[in-house]
Formats: sequence, C-alpha cells, structure tokens
Amino acid sequence: MDYLKSLAQELFSTNFETLPSSIQFIDAALSCTSPHFAPSYTDPSQKRIIRRHLVSLVQDYPHFKPYIDAFAHGDGTSVNLLNANGELQVSSSTPAVPLTIWLHESYPFVAPIVLVSTNTTYPIYDNHPFVDSSSGAVSSYYLVNWKYPGCNLSDLVHNLVKIFSLNHPFFNSAPSDNFFHPSLASRREAVDRLSCTLHYDMTELLSKTHEEVEELSSLREQLVRRAIVAEFTVNVTENERTELKERVKVLTDEADKLSNWLKVNDRKSFSAEKVEDAFEATDENSKALLDCLEADRATEDLMYSLDKAVEQGNMPSKKTNGGRTGNQSAPQLVQVDPLDEHVSHAKFKAVFTTLAHSVAAQNEQLAAVQSNPVANTTASNI
Repeated sequence: MDYLKSLAQELFSTNFETLPSSIQFIDAALSCTSPHFAPSYTDPSQKRIIRRHLVSLVQDYPHFKPYIDAFAHGDGTSVNLLNANGELQVSSSTPAVPLTIWLHESYPFVAPIVLVSTNTTYPIYDNHPFVDSSSGAVSSYYLVNWKYPGCNLSDLVHNLVKIFSLNHPFFNSAPSDNFFHPSLASRREAVDRLSCTLHYDMTELLSKTHEEVEELSSLREQLVRRAIVAEFTVNVTENERTELKERVKVLTDEADKLSNWLKVNDRKSFSAEKVEDAFEATDENSKALLDCLEADRATEDLMYSLDKAVEQGNMPSKKTNGGRTGNQSAPQLVQVDPLDEHVSHAKFKAVFTTLAHSVAAQNEQLAAVQSNPVANTTASNI
C-alpha cells in the first residue's frame, strides 16, 4: 500500500495535470499482485472495465486523480479499493465540492460509493435531498438505479454536477425552475428535480406534522388533566348523590312515622269525644281526685254563670215569683246542705245543673221580650 502511494506521488509530482501519470497509476494498481497492496479486484475482465471507466473519468474530469486505500465497510471488514478523489466545480459562484468516489469490490455490478468530504469551512447543511450531513454519503436516482453497462463513472459525475447545481451541499437554497423546460430535460434530470422537490415538500410536511404532533400532545395533556378533574367531580357528585339518597330515605321514614302519628293523634278524631275522656284513673285515689277536680270546675263555672246573671238582672226575685200567673211558676230548687258529708258530688252537680237551666230559661224569655217591643207594650197596658 505504501508502495502504491509512493508511486502515485512520484507519478503526479512531475506534472499534476498529466493524464499518462494517472493512467500509469491505474495500470500499476491493477497489475499489483502483492497480497498486502493489491486491490480487491481479481477478475481480469472486471479489471479491464475498471481501467476503462477510470481512464474515461480522468479524461473527462482532470481534477479527479486515482488513488488506492483501505476502505472499511459497515460490517467492519476492510478491503483495498481504488478511488477517484478530486473537487467538483459546480459553478463559478459556489465553492468546489470535494468528492471521493470509491469503486466497490464488485464494481461495475455494484454502484460506487460517493462521499462528500466534510470540513469546518463549508459544512453540509441539514436535510439535503442528496447528501447525508453526518456521513457525507451521496444518494441520487443515478446511484440507486445503477445498472451496468448503462452506467459509468463519467456519467455519474455529470449527474452529480446536475444535482449539485440544483442543491449545493454547502448552501441551503430551494431549487429554481429558471431555464428549465421538461421537454428539454433528460429523464434522469427530471427525476432528480422531482426528487428534490418531493424532498423539500416532505421536509415541510414533516415540520408541520411535528408541530401538529406537539400541539396534539399538549392538547392531550390538557385533556388528561381535564379528565382527572372530571373524574374527581363525578366521584364527588356520586358521593353527594349517595348521601342525598340516604338523607331522603331517612326523611321518608320520618315522614311515614309522622303520618302514622297524625292518623292516630289527629285532633279531628277527638271532636266527638270529651277532653276529660282522654284521661283515665289508674286507682281509687286518682279517681276520687279527678271527681273532686271535676266538681270544683263545675262549681266554678256555675258560680261564674250566676254572677253574670245577677249582674245582668236575670235572676228571679221573690216578688217576681209571687206575681207570676198560674203556669209560670219558678223552677223548684233542690234543698241541699253543703255541709252534709253524705251529699255526693253527683247531687251537687244536679243542683247546679237545675240552676243553670233556670238561668238559661230566664235569659231566653228576656231575649224574646226585647226582640218584640209591641207585645211588650200590650202586656204593660193590660
């Protein structure tokens, strides 16, 4: 490997732009048989194809020079591969793009590996449609649909010039449709333009989708919080509902008890009965006490009625009684000695009742006389 590198330096040190030097290096690399320095191309026909493609590349794009070096695959294996290294000038107003084109050990039946060399001066911007910003790997329609013999290195570089003119790896600029007509473009160029447009559309759509996802995530958090509050409210309401049911049940029971009590103890049910009948004596002494109280109250009522009759002049006198005619005799009063111990309360009650009837009769007669003054005058004239 060091031998080939020294050979390349020796060949290119004399004249950097001399094509025979590049061709000599290609021939020397392909003819090397050392197990440590020989490239991983063993088939003679494969070597002839590689030589033809590399020679065509350095002839069409002199800025690219052939080299050989170890290449590490993603699975960890390392192989010696030829590569073309150089700068690709896309336009005079943009910086050159440093490229390395590695020829796979199964080339030309497997597409080459194209890498953009990264540097701090011109970093690759993110979300480039054809270049990965982290590894610098190039992916285009031409590479994805690589098929020998229709594809070669010169056409590959030509295609890279086209796609980098649409989107430079170091400048973020949307593709321009100036001086572009679909009928004048090749199929590959049209597909590259379409891929570029779709890439930007997808990038914009993904950006909007991420924003919507964030908004929906925020809304989801709000809904979760609201659901927690609503669930708590429902639980509180259910507890209150249960408590109200229990309270209604208690009040219903109390109302039933009150209704039953009213049915038994309603005052209207006692309208036909005397108040005294609500009390009963449990023994002889209590009965005697109730009789005495009854007699006392009857006596007080009678005395009150007699006092009222005397005040109003309704009590009959002896003179009045003596002047009555035959059928208007005074009521006969029962003579009772109040000091007689053998006089019962019933007898007192009979006497008082007779007096009460007499007073009531006198009141009725007086009321009749006062209501008929003509009869009253006739009686006086007679």
